[in-house]
Amino acid sequence: MTKFNSAVALAGVLGLSLVGCVVGPHYHKPSASTPSAPSYKESPTNFQDAEGWKVASPHDDMLHGNWWEIFHQPELNDLEQQLNINNQTIKVYFENYLAARAVIRETRAQYYPTATVGAGFSRSRSAVTSNNGTTTSKAFNEFTIPADVSWAPDLFGRVRNAVRSAQAAAQVSAADLENERLLEQATLAETYFEIRGQDQLQKVLDETVKADEDVLKLAVARYETGTDDEVSVDQAKQTLESARADATNAGIARAQYEHAIATLLGKTATDFTLPVLPLTAEPPAIPTGTPSQLLERRPDIAAAERQMAEANATIGVGYAAFYPSVTLSASGGFASSAISKLFNASSRVWSIGPSISETIFDAGLRRATIEQYVATYNSDVANYRQTVLAAFQQVEDYLAETRLLSQVIRQDQAATDAAQKAYDLEKGRYETGIDPYLTLLTTQTALLATRQALVLSQVQQISSAVLLVEALGGGWDVSQLPTPAQVTEKPPADQRTIQQ
Repeated sequence: MTKFNSAVALAGVLGLSLVGCVVGPHYHKPSASTPSAPSYKESPTNFQDAEGWKVASPHDDMLHGNWWEIFHQPELNDLEQQLNINNQTIKVYFENYLAARAVIRETRAQYYPTATVGAGFSRSRSAVTSNNGTTTSKAFNEFTIPADVSWAPDLFGRVRNAVRSAQAAAQVSAADLENERLLEQATLAETYFEIRGQDQLQKVLDETVKADEDVLKLAVARYETGTDDEVSVDQAKQTLESARADATNAGIARAQYEHAIATLLGKTATDFTLPVLPLTAEPPAIPTGTPSQLLERRPDIAAAERQMAEANATIGVGYAAFYPSVTLSASGGFASSAISKLFNASSRVWSIGPSISETIFDAGLRRATIEQYVATYNSDVANYRQTVLAAFQQVEDYLAETRLLSQVIRQDQAATDAAQKAYDLEKGRYETGIDPYLTLLTTQTALLATRQALVLSQVQQISSAVLLVEALGGGWDVSQLPTPAQVTEKPPADQRTIQQ
């Protein structure tokens, strides 16, 4: 056993002296197109003559943490906290992240030897010929307790590259988790403001129904006094019923938005109700930072970058296949025909021996595999650059939309004020019999259209502000991405148990 231990130690030292070699390309983060301008093209700071919504001052801090709090909606703040705890889609991505971390520990296990131990018994019978030539059948028993140890030292970095690939994959999963969390948070905020917009629209429609009821009463009174005809009464009834239908129909969208919020919060739609409140929020001054900061703020860009690192490490795994593999193995234990003598010194058995193998012909398999890995890496580079381009497009889109909608809202408000004035004047002319009901109906229709347009523009603008925050990465930045060491750590026990 002393010789056995010495041989194993010698083999281990030999293996450790060789593990410094790592084949494959070194990873360098590829470049991506980024603007050199100090501010975004569509930022209100570049449109000084435009009134309305503005961005925060350039020296203001970027968004951090609970970004939705800048909208100053306590009810939304409470809903977002519930979403962060109970949203089931976020939980799916979180478990995927834990699974990716487990893969790292699975891969790291290849650094170490594999040891097995067992116990066995066999009984056999064979022919035995005695000295006098007589052949008889005799049974043999064998009791064994074998122990085997094998180790393939990582001479050319196959395992180390595989570990690096797994660590980068876990970082991709971590970034995907944060990107999905941001998406769910933004979806909740956008849906919340859609509901408040529906409540505001419902208020407009209900007021229209009330106004149409008053006009119908006026038409009936005029008809009864002989100053108007029955056609005007029928037209007023038609207008009223159409307004009632529109008011009822508005409840469909609100109910669906409410059900969507329940699902986002991990609740059944049956048990969730959101009270009616009109839309009061306006887009806040959002700190956008400089364009150069965007690459550090978006989790999807971080995921795309880490995906390149993962693919780069996989190329190294492919190159390691061109080098020989060495396996150090040893076995020992006890073997005896009598169980009572199994643990005697004379029953001890052992063997030790290294083996080396090298593929000398594979019909181009390894070369084709590396070409596949290289193509995957190049694809990931293109995906990274496209993700960056799409990020800048989204920020510019929502900056322009939020800025221009502030002007549209002022114009809609002016149109609504004018339509209200025209309606009030025309109603007076109708009451005094100067104009027919058909003229009043025209002003009624115009007033309703402008009021609806105003509400829709307000909802669209606040939704665009939410989407702008999402495009800027919310309150996330790349410093929150876990390091390779952090993703390699074993998570707490409560995260490794089966959920009930």
